[in-house]
Amino acid sequence: MADLRIKIKNLEFKNPVMTASGTYGFGEEFEDYYNPGILGGIFVKGTTLEPRQGNKYPRMAETPSGMLNAVGLQNKGVDFILENTYPRIKKYDTNIFINVSGSKVEDYVIVTEKINEIKSIPGIELNISCPNVKEGGMAFGTSCPSAAAVVKAVRKVYDGMLIVKLSPNVTDITEIARVCEAEGADGISLINTLLGMAINAQKRKPILSTVTGGLSGPAVKPVALRMVWQVYNAVKIPIIGMGGIMNATDAIEFILAGATGVQVGTANFIDPMVCPKIIEGINNYLERHGFKSVTEIIGALEY
Repeated sequence: MADLRIKIKNLEFKNPVMTASGTYGFGEEFEDYYNPGILGGIFVKGTTLEPRQGNKYPRMAETPSGMLNAVGLQNKGVDFILENTYPRIKKYDTNIFINVSGSKVEDYVIVTEKINEIKSIPGIELNISCPNVKEGGMAFGTSCPSAAAVVKAVRKVYDGMLIVKLSPNVTDITEIARVCEAEGADGISLINTLLGMAINAQKRKPILSTVTGGLSGPAVKPVALRMVWQVYNAVKIPIIGMGGIMNATDAIEFILAGATGVQVGTANFIDPMVCPKIIEGINNYLERHGFKSVTEIIGALEY
């Protein structure tokens, strides 16, 4: 068997396959299918300072080769998750990352400070695709100054691994990645969902209650691959790639484009066994092509 281990900073992952926040719950939902501990990492659903009910229904819509969601970061708040949920899932023999979201820089900081007190949590994923209420709803991750501000503030109060999740809804993804690296990010995860919408022509109304939502699934893969490749050539810190990964071949393409690891998202809704299949598929690819370690193919795209 090939060596599937990867490292981000000083943290080792048993393989490069992880789960995307919001698509895997807290891992418990998949215990009937396989042991979540076989994964390289679990990125749990978005966590905010206060409990959130999320957006009104309908908030999901199927689209050609993908889906739209406008769930709205529904969660029970950081205190509940740290006191009730995390104690149940820390048994998994894998790296568990908390996805941190907020509407103000202060919210991100307070949530992060609470997580920082639990040293068994190796890291956080900073979701800067959230709307910044102080900037009229513009996402933190769509401008260099606001992205820099939130990453800098969180880095000051957090000792663990800081992965910053980037929004693709920007003109130049590399600019945002560079400022995150400059402000202390240990890694970059990308892409978050693309902004889209769906319309019911018979009713002449939007399908989603929020009109627009986040597009994910196979439809976004070419855009995601392009952005991973661009960021790989722009920063020195590791990248976790995601966006339309449905099988091992998709995952390998992201690694060849420069991703150290990958996150599987929408595919979990279609096939709950997809992650173990991808792990096995990556190993088979490496053995078939004579590679001893998955690290040999990171950024190995020839052009």
